[in-house]
Amino acid sequence: MAVFGVLAAALGAVGLVSPDAQLSPLGLTAPGGRGSGDLTSAFVTASSMAALNMGVYYVLAALADWRAFFRWTVPFRLLTCAVFTAAVVTGRAPEAFLGVAAWEGLGALVTGAALRRERRPGPRTPERMES
Repeated sequence: MAVFGVLAAALGAVGLVSPDAQLSPLGLTAPGGRGSGDLTSAFVTASSMAALNMGVYYVLAALADWRAFFRWTVPFRLLTCAVFTAAVVTGRAPEAFLGVAAWEGLGALVTGAALRRERRPGPRTPERMES
């Protein structure tokens, strides 16, 4: 959770400092530059701020070992994966968004697996046998 949080916060900060640095890897650059009235930079600023905030939330949740938050992220990250995949399939987003979908889907699966593994009873240790 902390690693995801740091990455999200870092990418959000990059988008705030340089929106074009976020757009280029996604294939969202405009040939010849952006025209007047183009609000792409405003949208990138808003989504980058959201990423920065979410990154901080994830780091704080990890530091507090807030398991409920971890559980909540699983279905919402799967939903995000589905939405980004659907956006590519329907032609609303470039294929580079499949990387975002994969990141979210994989993150949800890893988080869910880790939560499940931690929920299982561990091996009986001498300390646990005495109690």
